[in-house]
Amino acid sequence: MGKFKLSALMLAMFAASSVLAAVESDAQSTVKKPQLEEDLEVIEVRGFSRSLIQSLNQKRFTDMVSEQLSADDLGALPDVSMADALTRLPGISAVRTGGQAAEINIRGMSGGFVFSTLNGREQVSTSGSRSIEFDQYPSELISSAAVYKSPKASLIEGGVAGTVELQTASPLDNDQQHKFVVNARGMYNDRASEVNDATEFGDRISFSYQGKYLDDTLGVALGYARLFQPSVATQFIGLAYNDNKDVDGVANDTNGPELKPENEYISEGFELQHLGGEETRNGYMAAIEWAPVDNFKLKGDVFLSRFDTESFARGLRVKLGGPTATYTNAQLEGNSVVGASVNRTSKGYTRVEIVNDDNQDFDGVDSYGVNADWQVTERLNVNVDVSLSRAKSNFRNGLLWALVAEDASAEEPVLDKNVSINYQLNGLNLPDVGFNQAAAFSDIDRVMVSKYGIYPYQNEDEVSAYRLDFKYELNNSWFSSVEFGARYSDREYSNNRSVFEYGNDGDFSVSEPPLRLTNDMVNVVDWEGDFSYFPSYLAIDLDKALNAWFPEGAPEPVKTWGNADGVVDSQGYTTNYSWTMLQSGSVYEEVLSAYAMLNINTEIGTMPVLGNIGIRRVDTDQSATILENVNGDLSLGAQNITDSIGIINKNYLPNVLGTTYTDYLPSLNLNFQLTDNTQLRFAAAKVMSRPPINRLAGDASAQADKTSGKINGSSTNNPFLKPFYADQYDISYEHYFDESDGALVIAGFYKNIDSFIDTIAIEGFDFKGNGFNVPDYIENPVSGEQVATTNGTYTTAVNNANGGYIRGIELAYTQVFSFLPAPFDGLGFNGSYSYTESEVESITSLGGETVTQGLPGLSKNVLNGTLFYSLDNFETRLNVRYRSDFVSEQVAINEQVVNFDAETVVDFQTSYQFTDSFGMLLQVNNLTDEPTQSYFGNENITGTTQYFGRQVYLGFTYSH
Repeated sequence: MGKFKLSALMLAMFAASSVLAAVESDAQSTVKKPQLEEDLEVIEVRGFSRSLIQSLNQKRFTDMVSEQLSADDLGALPDVSMADALTRLPGISAVRTGGQAAEINIRGMSGGFVFSTLNGREQVSTSGSRSIEFDQYPSELISSAAVYKSPKASLIEGGVAGTVELQTASPLDNDQQHKFVVNARGMYNDRASEVNDATEFGDRISFSYQGKYLDDTLGVALGYARLFQPSVATQFIGLAYNDNKDVDGVANDTNGPELKPENEYISEGFELQHLGGEETRNGYMAAIEWAPVDNFKLKGDVFLSRFDTESFARGLRVKLGGPTATYTNAQLEGNSVVGASVNRTSKGYTRVEIVNDDNQDFDGVDSYGVNADWQVTERLNVNVDVSLSRAKSNFRNGLLWALVAEDASAEEPVLDKNVSINYQLNGLNLPDVGFNQAAAFSDIDRVMVSKYGIYPYQNEDEVSAYRLDFKYELNNSWFSSVEFGARYSDREYSNNRSVFEYGNDGDFSVSEPPLRLTNDMVNVVDWEGDFSYFPSYLAIDLDKALNAWFPEGAPEPVKTWGNADGVVDSQGYTTNYSWTMLQSGSVYEEVLSAYAMLNINTEIGTMPVLGNIGIRRVDTDQSATILENVNGDLSLGAQNITDSIGIINKNYLPNVLGTTYTDYLPSLNLNFQLTDNTQLRFAAAKVMSRPPINRLAGDASAQADKTSGKINGSSTNNPFLKPFYADQYDISYEHYFDESDGALVIAGFYKNIDSFIDTIAIEGFDFKGNGFNVPDYIENPVSGEQVATTNGTYTTAVNNANGGYIRGIELAYTQVFSFLPAPFDGLGFNGSYSYTESEVESITSLGGETVTQGLPGLSKNVLNGTLFYSLDNFETRLNVRYRSDFVSEQVAINEQVVNFDAETVVDFQTSYQFTDSFGMLLQVNNLTDEPTQSYFGNENITGTTQYFGRQVYLGFTYSH
């Protein structure tokens, strides 16, 4: 990989210094700086009201369009994670995974467009992409949070949607000499009783300490937060429409060009499942702060999070059998089959699998940092920061399939191929289903385990960064100070795949025969509630089944070629597992950025104007490892590549491909103080978000046709992908009520997105010019003549030119009704509404016919309201969050982008403070047991229906 030179940094420092000198030399007069913070009257309130007012004050005095959460706010609400806390802010919504918020969307854009920092430092993710999983961050360990919707030059680049800044404690800033807080809560999920072997109860425990020593020159903060909770769901999953067949006998009835004139689209099948498991998250925070003199502070901090999930999915997986099956009484939605009687044929594979999946997910996030802040003179401040952010994810997807035999006790069991399935999708409601084998699904004399597979996904992501910032106070009528600095970061991402399979999921294997079940291995599971009409099935004890099948222990998964093309000796493998090699690799990313920014503090007439103007230069060098298929041609660099078990493949060339690019990101923020309580903000900027880092991972291949000499290639990812860019504009009117008991905010925004990532076929692609090792000539195997190679088609992920706008409005209203007579003076309301629209569209064919769908993450309407009341030591509140339908990645099936139906989530909390130190609380999350529902472009083509249950928390808080 290439290394940056320091010339860009030196030039940026020189340019910023020149600006500083020019501005100060041209200063003609000094304007009295607005002292808005001193003019603000502070009203003493407690609890949720105080946290809301503190958040409003932070929003009021920031120099960007932002939303704020105060420390008191986070401490007062027992949010499971920062994802839950952030969704209470205007314009922010969440995608629920397992019933809880994980990824957040800002202003209609998905998590990949959201940049996140912790204590001002870039964070990597366990998601395998750039999208931060905010459920990894316990709210108990975060002291404040901000969402910056408009950027400034000093802010690290990366958020087209916005930047989320999380802060941990700074003990020297704590008002108390010593502060100790303990939280303990029990938890119950009311749907866990429906799921066999599911855990019903959980707990949350946390403590934190902040203390100041040595005449307040040394501060220490420590924190620990533990979450143990059941994870349950009852779900129906519709599978994609990936095949077609004439099911109605009507000729020429196709609406689109994708099919033969008489054919209709047919689904792969569907699943009926119970999910259960346990989630355990342990979070640790530590900080030490030293200020030996008034003008110098040194701080070191650590944040660690370990989130482990052990879960199971049990039930039925229906494979309809594609074109090999017979369809009668087909019901159509357009040209897609949404109901039929499906029967297996003699050459078909229609079947019902009894599935017992066992998944383990071990995620870890580490963040380390050291910061030195030095006020060199009254005017000059220097800040140095060194940081490391690291994430690891080890997801192990274990699958145990069972099929129905004619007689499981037979010496040579035979698969029961008399399979008939009746189904009718009912849109967003549960489907009607019927099976001729239904009675056999819970009979150990019929059911046999036919296959076991385990498919680990292992990701590691690490970024180290070094940052140097200067701030110089000016004596100037326009600008209060100038800031300039630079940041260098070095990031490495790696992905590793492996596999172990035994048996057959479509039939009984002769060489790897099925396992006969015994009574001690199984338990009959019945469905309950709305799902009670589904047929019972056998839940299989995974450990007992594997011990019987593999008495010496099940082999571990491996990264291997299997019997892929180019393998010298497959060592007995009969399956091509080359994907484990080709999908494993590393991505490297080096970034050097420098910025200069002037902070505005002036007056137009008698109206104070605050803000900043600046520019950020960003140099990026990205590359990825890749295995190029050169068909064993030694002249092109083919090498013998050995997998983890010694199998050699001679077809590939190891290579590193990538690109470099430079961006300039100007930004402007203006805040016009119309009156003492009213201000108007305007912001404009060019912003960027780098592509998902896993989409840079190389898996490309290119080879020349030996007859024509034409070179063709493909890659599902692309190490040459450039960032998403947008020009954005914000305007915000903010009115703060007298006595700081609320505010009314009206905001509008417009983003012009330049491009999005798409997968296309590029004709006449310059393979050699883009780093592929391809020949100039190739020998025709028939004539023996040398044929000049020509550039053909390269199918890959690219930055297409079809961008578009995103625009919207946001309304926020907060009111503490302190002016009402007692006891109504404890009543309050906090609410927001956002409307977002976009011309950006994508297409989907998951439901058969190709239809358009919206921008992932965009809900046109997002509504959030909290009604709260306090009286003496009693407090209660009800929160309602609504988002209209949106597009996102399928919850149950990865890498399928589908439509989600609108949802309304209701949470309730009440608490009582017995003393100043001791209080109790009761909270119910998802009060109405709102499901997550999705569909394939059309509501009548069902995707997923998931019910997660209500989560009830009861506990106490002690602080001293």
